[in-house]
Amino acid sequence: MSFTDHIIAFLQNGGPFIYPIALVLVVGLAITIERWLYLSSAHRTNQKAFALIKEALKKGDVATISQHAQNNKAPVFDVLQSGIVRISQADRREDVEYAMEETIMEYMLRLEKRTPFIATLANIATLLGLLGTIMGLIAAFSAVASADPAEKANLLSSSISVAMNTTAFGLITAIPLILFHSTLQTKTATIVDSIEMAGIKLLNSLSFNKHTDSDRG
Repeated sequence: MSFTDHIIAFLQNGGPFIYPIALVLVVGLAITIERWLYLSSAHRTNQKAFALIKEALKKGDVATISQHAQNNKAPVFDVLQSGIVRISQADRREDVEYAMEETIMEYMLRLEKRTPFIATLANIATLLGLLGTIMGLIAAFSAVASADPAEKANLLSSSISVAMNTTAFGLITAIPLILFHSTLQTKTATIVDSIEMAGIKLLNSLSFNKHTDSDRG
């Protein structure tokens, strides 16, 4: 019996709750793949953006950063540009920082979109597995109660085995989804941290240039 045949037999013997758990698995994997592709694209775009403005950030060259921002849609450029725009309206560091934090929060909503659903689906898969097992055990004991005494042991053991398949499949679904959720959260945090780092570098460079100009004056 091949591995594929084992899987088919496992699913067929799991009872009706196998199907909603399988649906949860498919939906969870679809969300994971979509989020992974989106976050990977955002990460690559930001890395290319950092390479373009590395020296400009060190010097506080807002003109160069603004020029690159006009031709680049990387999230880090939008965050820095919001701070640069605020510089012309307010001199306080806090005001510029608040402007960039507002834009970062907007991007966090996009980066974290649908990711929490994966953890929810993992919990649902676990609970469906337990519910399927409980319902299977109830049906098994009900069937055993009216069965021939000679067949009770075999009937009960086979029924319990089938019921346990549901819990096993629920855990098989939930464990990878939890790992995927944790991985996506880590990837999101990495992107957000890198954007915040760029904003802090710009603020520090501007503050240094401002103090240097004041000392010369």
